[in-house]
Amino acid sequence: MVEQVETVVVGAGVVGLAVARALAMSGREVVVLESEDAIGTQTSARNSEVIHGGMYYAKGSDKARLCVKGKQMLYDYCESHGVNHSRLGKLIVATADEEVPTLEEIRQKGITNGVHDLRYVEADEIRELEPNVNAARALLSPSTGLVDSHGLMLAYQGDAESCGAMLALTSPVDKGRIEGDRIVLDVGGETPMQLACKELVNSAGLGALALGASLDGLASEHVPEDPKLKAKGNYFILTGKSPFSRLIYPVPFVGGLGIHSTLDLGGQTKFGPDAQWIENPDYIVDESRVDGFYESIRRFWPDLPDGALTPGYAGVRPKLRGPEAGKYIDDFLIQGPKANGVPGLINLFGIESPGLTSSLAIAEDVLNLLQAS
Repeated sequence: MVEQVETVVVGAGVVGLAVARALAMSGREVVVLESEDAIGTQTSARNSEVIHGGMYYAKGSDKARLCVKGKQMLYDYCESHGVNHSRLGKLIVATADEEVPTLEEIRQKGITNGVHDLRYVEADEIRELEPNVNAARALLSPSTGLVDSHGLMLAYQGDAESCGAMLALTSPVDKGRIEGDRIVLDVGGETPMQLACKELVNSAGLGALALGASLDGLASEHVPEDPKLKAKGNYFILTGKSPFSRLIYPVPFVGGLGIHSTLDLGGQTKFGPDAQWIENPDYIVDESRVDGFYESIRRFWPDLPDGALTPGYAGVRPKLRGPEAGKYIDDFLIQGPKANGVPGLINLFGIESPGLTSSLAIAEDVLNLLQAS
């Protein structure tokens, strides 16, 4: 017996729930399948909760376009739906003169991407804004902020369900197959079943590549190879009062945006993530890496006391490339039916940062791709 539904979204992280919301609001019958026993337990729950400005990403990339567009959509959504957030701003700091040219590269990328609120901050003003920061020069991004990611996901879920969407937890998709104008999924869990749909959105995050590879009838060239090395990021929490009132980021490095300082919405400071490339990552903080944190943080906060960092949490980024790619940013791969040749199929591959910031804009893209197919 094969159950039939119009649209299935696989993955109840922040992007999957935003997609489900957009599709349910369009009048579709939507079922969200989530392998875990709660929403947003992986990438969406293990990040910095930053609303990004959009200045890091390559010209013409989906990350640039969707981050800048999604940022404003997200701020508007949080205001209208009462989701806790704060537009507190960010300093990108050059701690040595040789890093200053990188700030100009970031500023130019921002201008190209439509980020027009960046401005330079010189050493004297840095001391006024953030007395504990050591920097030769900085870029101020006033539109960078924070959001309660779990509160956001609950709001997306509520919107989707109010429009008739259904969420099925502990429902992993084991594999699927293309059958003419429908896609049939083998759904595991306590009550295994087969579920057929006209439209499938693969928003499985860390499992998206595996799900794509399991779809019988989807040509293998449309599914990137899963990188051997995965990007784990460790976070450490600062004990005591926060020394900063804004987010503090160093200039980027290969693999990420550097060990930066963020605040949670309760005012506690956390540092991370680093970039730990390993084959089989877990969510246990690697405490052996704390010395590297002290070294990195003291470049912009020399007065960090010994013993002030305690293990926080760890996350894994769903990157499409390992460190051998030689660059720290790769693009999203939003693959619609015209690209993969399967009617009704959307694959969302490599949705790492700034996926949270871009979530509403990604959902809008998915809706447009399905409507155009």
